[in-house]
Amino acid sequence: MAGQFAKPRSDDFETVDGVKLPSYRGDNINGDTFNLKSRQPDPQRMVRAYCQAAATLNLIRAFATGGYAAMQRVIQWNLDFTSNSEQGEKYMELAHRVDEALGFMSACGLTVDHPVMNSTEFWTSHECLLLPYEQAMTREDSTSGLWYDCSAHMLWVGERTRQLDGAHIEFLRGVANPLGLKASDKMDPAELVKVCEILNPTNKPGRMTIIVRMGAEKLRLKLPHLIRAVRQAGLIVTWVSDPMHGNTIKAPSGLKTRPFDAIRDELKAFFDVHEEEGSHPGGVHLEMTGQNVTECIGGSRVVTLDDLKSRYHTHCDPRLNASQSLELAFIIAERLRRGRMNKADAGILSLLKGLANV
Repeated sequence: MAGQFAKPRSDDFETVDGVKLPSYRGDNINGDTFNLKSRQPDPQRMVRAYCQAAATLNLIRAFATGGYAAMQRVIQWNLDFTSNSEQGEKYMELAHRVDEALGFMSACGLTVDHPVMNSTEFWTSHECLLLPYEQAMTREDSTSGLWYDCSAHMLWVGERTRQLDGAHIEFLRGVANPLGLKASDKMDPAELVKVCEILNPTNKPGRMTIIVRMGAEKLRLKLPHLIRAVRQAGLIVTWVSDPMHGNTIKAPSGLKTRPFDAIRDELKAFFDVHEEEGSHPGGVHLEMTGQNVTECIGGSRVVTLDDLKSRYHTHCDPRLNASQSLELAFIIAERLRRGRMNKADAGILSLLKGLANV
């Protein structure tokens, strides 16, 4: 959130109609337009990116503390184009239940004027990729003597830059921010343990988040080995699923897209594996927008390959639209609800067995 505007690329160059130019690497490095002038790196772009990020944060801060985040506005958060969908109907049903709960709380004396009811907190995170930008934003805390990268609350290191002797790992081990580590199917369990030990030598709770991105089938094969290695090493980590980046494909039109079904299947696999391993799924990383874009295919309001060009607005990665995001949110919520119910049933059964033995 608030953007770092840097984009890792697999190829240094891009060729279109026989013309070869440097790849687009994000708005704080060069431009998306396919010409030589646009693709030249420009340091002033980092300054503009900082100003854009600051403006975005200020807007979110105003919404978060100015009353827009008030729970009594939950019905107003819905978007017009989801109101006639199955997800929109589920959302409105949930919103009305929240309204009923708020009415009960108000009757108990917790009024809507209470700060917890009309404001919220937020945190920002992005990939630590462009080190000159990150270094310029790093400051020493005068009270603790610790160094923090002030470009975000949490930073993560990506698949292409997590080398044990690389500059990105060296930079991140020196800052006190919470850190994330992207782990694909290429991640070796022993290497994962080593990276965690370098970035979090004191095994501080909350310091390390492992963000898994593999695709559903590979995740079912690979993730159990990573979980076991981390557990055996005694490391304290948070496991997060990123079902977006392992499911990017190229459509016949040449546009990048992500199938909704593949995203959903990887999420299901993530929860299944943690349930089987007795570990805890700690979060989900999604790329989404509130706009009615056509960038990811599928979903209950089906976006087809032919639909992609109609509202394909991203310059970077394909995003879920609001309807697809709500659909995934309800799928996750239902999975969590079933998990709580199963634990409650198991607890009651254990209690009854205990009473029977008395």
